[in-house]
Amino acid sequence: MAQSKENTNVSARGKAAAANQNAGAPAAQTGEKRPRTTRRPYYNRRPRRPQQPREAAVPIHIYPLGGLGEVGKNMTVYECNGDMIIVDCGLVFPDSDMYGVDMVIPDFTFVVQNKDKIKGLLITHGHEDHIGSIPYLLQKFDLPIYGTRLTCGLIRNKLEEFGLAGKTKFVEITPRQKIRLGCFTIEPIHVNHSIPDSVAFAIDSPAGTIIQTGDFKIDYTPLACGVTDLSTLAEYGQRGVLALLSDSTNSERPGFTATEQKVAAGVRNLFARARNKRIIIATFASNIYRVQQIIDLAVEDGRKVAFSGRSMVNNTAMAQELGYMHIPEGTLISVDELNQYPSEQVVLITTGSQGEPLSALSRMASCSHRQVRVGPGDFIIISANPIPGNEKSVTKIVNGLLLLGAEVIYESMYDVHVSGHACQEEQKLMLTLTKPKYFLPVHGEYKQLKKHALTAASLGIPTSNILIAENGSNVILSQDEMKLGEPVTAGAVMVDGLGVGDVGNVVLRDRKHLSEDGLVIIVATVDSKTGKVLAGPDLVSRGFVYVRENESLMDGAQSIVENALDRCVDEHVRDWNSVKTRVREALSSYIYRRTKRSPMILPILMEV
Repeated sequence: MAQSKENTNVSARGKAAAANQNAGAPAAQTGEKRPRTTRRPYYNRRPRRPQQPREAAVPIHIYPLGGLGEVGKNMTVYECNGDMIIVDCGLVFPDSDMYGVDMVIPDFTFVVQNKDKIKGLLITHGHEDHIGSIPYLLQKFDLPIYGTRLTCGLIRNKLEEFGLAGKTKFVEITPRQKIRLGCFTIEPIHVNHSIPDSVAFAIDSPAGTIIQTGDFKIDYTPLACGVTDLSTLAEYGQRGVLALLSDSTNSERPGFTATEQKVAAGVRNLFARARNKRIIIATFASNIYRVQQIIDLAVEDGRKVAFSGRSMVNNTAMAQELGYMHIPEGTLISVDELNQYPSEQVVLITTGSQGEPLSALSRMASCSHRQVRVGPGDFIIISANPIPGNEKSVTKIVNGLLLLGAEVIYESMYDVHVSGHACQEEQKLMLTLTKPKYFLPVHGEYKQLKKHALTAASLGIPTSNILIAENGSNVILSQDEMKLGEPVTAGAVMVDGLGVGDVGNVVLRDRKHLSEDGLVIIVATVDSKTGKVLAGPDLVSRGFVYVRENESLMDGAQSIVENALDRCVDEHVRDWNSVKTRVREALSSYIYRRTKRSPMILPILMEV
């Protein structure tokens, strides 16, 4: 212990001596900093540099006007630095309770209010739920349309019916060819879908890059056009993607979507099974891949091919003209020539796979088609799955065809249809390649959007960076944050014949009312001075009861109306609107007590 203490003291004395030797040496030689003996006075200190305020990140606004909470009516507006672009402009077919409505389109109020800012309309592909509303938008104002070759061809066909094709500017785009629109730079990216020439868009702006996939799937053995351009998507992921807007249609289905090659094998087996029967195949008029498959199989089987349905005839003619469809010479015949060939030598490709009331297949099922009579010698294939809401219409047609004696293959009986939308594993691949900071599921009902959001969260995207928006939302994105701004006008506009927006909720309610309880019309001629009834009242019933079997009910109703009119005279009521209201209420109360029904009551009082 004593020795240890001695060693310690020696070491301390050595260090002190070394310090004394170096006391006069410069600091550079000793390697030590000379201690500061005095502090600089406060008034001589250098002032701190003022901190520059952090510059706010440039925001981009995304306004979904359709396609959220629904399947169809896809339309999205982007705004950055005062410039706007639109992606897609589609429609949705009416629900069963939209009586008399032909189609439903987005509300264009917000777009029309900002028409001077809009630089162009970009289209991902040529399906109706992405292009169907374009004619109605172009009736509001003109703007250039950017789409691939086939997509532009399909839009031209549609615009010709409205007389708009000649004055509309089309700009044909190709994948990986960038477009400059205001402050936006857009690069189309090839994707697989059930129609050729489908693209996603990489939208670059001062706020960052957004990728909108459109409708897509990843088919490693596609019939044409090549596999989805995964390498370009991955490149954007490496550079940084601000947000991804991705197709959610099949988000509830695990695994991968089947390849179109599977359909060819399934339909080939059905051709062999048809043998000596005439083959009628219903599919989407825009599904050029499927139509080409059927033509190739018909040629293999030595059959002629005919088309039925206006959209089918127009689309296939346009596809042939542009080189997207190839029909060997001598194969195509007109629908009028069908009966000139034996049944086993013809294939008829038609519209109506969704049960549309005026489609060719629907007319065949109701025996109202002018050229085609369906019977026991027909083998009918419906090569499509019903869109949600169309199941009853499709079932009605199938039943009609079966009653006529035809053999019908429909829905999932055989491999006659595959989806054009990505399932969960493909959606995961899209998310993994693009690595978005923010994620907005689009194109689907709420349950599909929700499932897609859960898939994104399972891959590590923070839930705070995932947003399930609504039509009319104002989504504001920047490198700093994602938030919702003041919503914009969005909704559904119903098209009924030539009327656009004439049918609203009130009209639909009245139509529903009429469909359920019918109508009772009261007609009476009254003295305009005294209010006395000069003729009538007469009651006319439509869709309420069969008058001949309910004479006591109608006689009682007539007495109720007479008494109500007499009371108005006694009480000196001269306001004809008040008179009509009293008559309506009295008759409505009487009918409900007797029948528990509430028909629409329309009083018509003619004054003389």
